[in-house]
Amino acid sequence: MERADTGQKLYSRLRQWDFPDKYVIEPTDGPCRSSLEISRVDGSMQLIDGVTECNSIRVPKIQTIFGVVGMLKLLAGSYLIVITDRECVGSYLGHPIYKVLSLKVLPCDHSLRTSPAEQKKMESEFSRLLNVAEKSSGLYFSYEVNLTLSAQRMHDLGQESKLLPLWRQAEPRFLWNNYMLEVLIDNKLDPFLLPVIQGSFHSFQAAIGKEIVDVTLIARRCTRRNGTRMWRRGADPDGYVANFVETEQIVQMNGFTSSFVQARGSIPFLWEQVVDLTYKPKFEIVRSEEAPRVVERHFLDLRKRYGSVLAVDLVNKHGGEGRLSEKFASSMQHVFSDDVKYLHFDFHKICGHVHFERLSILYEQIVDFLDKNGYLLLNENGEKMKEQLGIIRTNCIDCLDRTNVTQSMIGRKMLEIQLRRIGVFGAEETISSHPNFDESFKILWANHGDDISIQYSGTPALKGDFVRFGQRTVQGILKDGCNALVRYYLNNFVDGTKQDAIDLLQGHYIVSISREMTPPSQKGGVEALASFPLALSLVLIGFFFATMSLRQVRYDLRHLFFSVMWASMSVAIALFVRANGRIFCNRPRLHKPRS
Repeated sequence: MERADTGQKLYSRLRQWDFPDKYVIEPTDGPCRSSLEISRVDGSMQLIDGVTECNSIRVPKIQTIFGVVGMLKLLAGSYLIVITDRECVGSYLGHPIYKVLSLKVLPCDHSLRTSPAEQKKMESEFSRLLNVAEKSSGLYFSYEVNLTLSAQRMHDLGQESKLLPLWRQAEPRFLWNNYMLEVLIDNKLDPFLLPVIQGSFHSFQAAIGKEIVDVTLIARRCTRRNGTRMWRRGADPDGYVANFVETEQIVQMNGFTSSFVQARGSIPFLWEQVVDLTYKPKFEIVRSEEAPRVVERHFLDLRKRYGSVLAVDLVNKHGGEGRLSEKFASSMQHVFSDDVKYLHFDFHKICGHVHFERLSILYEQIVDFLDKNGYLLLNENGEKMKEQLGIIRTNCIDCLDRTNVTQSMIGRKMLEIQLRRIGVFGAEETISSHPNFDESFKILWANHGDDISIQYSGTPALKGDFVRFGQRTVQGILKDGCNALVRYYLNNFVDGTKQDAIDLLQGHYIVSISREMTPPSQKGGVEALASFPLALSLVLIGFFFATMSLRQVRYDLRHLFFSVMWASMSVAIALFVRANGRIFCNRPRLHKPRS
């Protein structure tokens, strides 16, 4: 393994010079640093010794930036993405962690001036999708520590691996800018290669008696099947699932460090739920015969990475969810072993919408697995006293609301075990025994659930009031209703374009001149004319004129004909929209749904 230069660190503060023909990224956090020059014509890069101002009437713009996220190559132009604002949100194993507050896309597309008109049009369509990058939420980074690795995996790294640049230590699944870093990697720009994760990072510090306890909760989203709630469901043929998130809970006290990892992810076979303007589109299992193979691939990967796996399935046993659960259970028969277990827990049937304390029934069923597979514990000297041998993988349909309530319960129970092991808690002591600590812990998990939910569904998590306050509230139920309506709107009229942008950023769709491409906004056939706002307007106008005509019937019976005509037109349009709901929704253009 190639040894890295241990004296070479990531640049943490830079100055961006905006010249007419180039950008220059100049490090300002140390002496005699080489600057990075990027051509605005073709995106080519080179290191230079200093900033040389060109002969231009225009004074170059200068701004402070805090890192280079990467570069994307589209049809003719390249686009550099940089961090323009950050916030320190805490520390991870003693190292500062920053949240990205704002990104900026810098176009290197001057070559478009000589490009054909059609190529300019297509480039414009793709470049619009990059605006979503500037709005990406839940991005975190560190200049000193590898956020993509759990504390246990980081501890187990060999000494040679620990000397490598952070991007080479990184777990590719959780490296949000993995694809965007490729150009910088090719140019050997290690000091500029800043690993970024998407997920959540929250922490708090509390006193328990005379002891000060630090608790951190970090989530890492997998990029292999990344996307929005309705357009990324289930698994792909390789077993990578939608909304796969690794959640690590860390407690530190008196030199001791203890870590516990859980995972969530969509039901691991091919299924989808394509939006069609209904509130709850039907579930569709795709290529049902492949389910056992896909499930096996998924759990083989989990076993390789985490050890033993207990899959906790929280979906209903009836209706569409029931069909998915039944398929999941039957497919698990092919992978059952001492290391892979499956447990179904009908969350809604047992807990309803308010009795979440009944999750204690689930805990009694999983406590033996938790006792056997444990958690990581490091002593004051960083020596491993105990290690985690397996994980609980939790899912519901979205892996958001029921899942977060359940994971917070498991996290609470495990934290109590860890604190007893360290000696902070007595044998019968619980988190609830300490009101301030209890409140901070609930807020920690509620914020965590909101972050993951916003990234996948566009709204905070439902049932968050229970996680935050320990009980359901009228205000929380009303808030859930509003968030459910917002999800409906986003699913049907926004998320298709957002999915295209994610696919572009993550490299799931590669822009190439040689491939046959359809610009993202181009539609064909009836879909080219389908507009939900227009259809809704026509329906409302039709009923308005029908009502007005009906009021005139008593003066002239001929108005009855016009009233029926307008009403019929409105009903016909409404029925057409209902029958063809999918074409009226905002759908991805870069990747078509499987069905």
